[in-house]
Amino acid sequence: MTLITLDEIEITTKEALIKHGASEGIAALVAHAVRTAEGNGNRICGLYYVESYCLQLASGRVDGVVKPTINVDRPGTVRVDGHFGFAQSAFAAGFATALEAARNNGVCAYSIEHSQTCTSLGYFTEQFAQSGMLAIGATNASAVVAPPGGTTPVLGTNPIAMAVPDGQGGVAFQFDFSTSAIAMGKITMAAAAGEPIPLGWAVDANGEPTTDAKAALEGSMLSAGGYKGYGFGLMAELLAGALTGSRLSVEVPPLKAPEGPPHDLGQFYFVIDPVAYDQNFLQRLKELADVIESQPGARLPGSNRVPPNEVEVDPALWDLITKLI
Repeated sequence: MTLITLDEIEITTKEALIKHGASEGIAALVAHAVRTAEGNGNRICGLYYVESYCLQLASGRVDGVVKPTINVDRPGTVRVDGHFGFAQSAFAAGFATALEAARNNGVCAYSIEHSQTCTSLGYFTEQFAQSGMLAIGATNASAVVAPPGGTTPVLGTNPIAMAVPDGQGGVAFQFDFSTSAIAMGKITMAAAAGEPIPLGWAVDANGEPTTDAKAALEGSMLSAGGYKGYGFGLMAELLAGALTGSRLSVEVPPLKAPEGPPHDLGQFYFVIDPVAYDQNFLQRLKELADVIESQPGARLPGSNRVPPNEVEVDPALWDLITKLI
């Protein structure tokens, strides 16, 4: 592995995106998301996606210069049409409007519609928490998860995320996880490396449990927690796909293919201003944290996260990224 600074990752990613057709402003937003993912150890949502971003920019599958459209048809309802551009730029376009709506109404339902995959959903909910809001988000992806008892994929990995403010411009805790047993990228990377996967992640084309990553890719992933995860996956599907007018998972084309139709995905966020409710929210949050952290080894998820200055990157991947410039 090679040590690369986060600054270099962000700068290199931005240059590669610009070279392949993104505007400077949009490239900066996407590059910062890649930097954040790598800093959090979320390699699936970091440099792993940069090559496909660039190839899709070159082919026109994603629009790297389009300006999103903001719609506020009702108080507390903010919608952004991404016009098949990057999710990061669509989110940024309506962010201030969504914040204002949440402060004025106590809550805001914020939707991103017709965009590229957002990769790390927690990257977005975290921004709300840093602005003093409690945020819950959902999105969907290409169908890879079969319903319990079935063998045909109908849902994506369909992550959900939540971020809670600490009242001081930071994040008290956050989580971001797939409603599938594992992120799809974990199986893809295992297949590429010729490594097995644990039982419980997926079934083969015949619906039989498998540890063979390649057989899993030809079969279906499983929901986390069986029926419970399946229910959360359906919730994410309706919020991100149906409510936003974007694609359902069964309609989403492969996300990393260099050519083809746009992703046309949606994200949906519930944004809550805690001060509109109980004034003791932050105190109650602290009491909860104290109870948890009084136990050795226990903590709130994602709390006290400090990104490093540099991270380990696979030399072959970094060589690929630098050649995109």
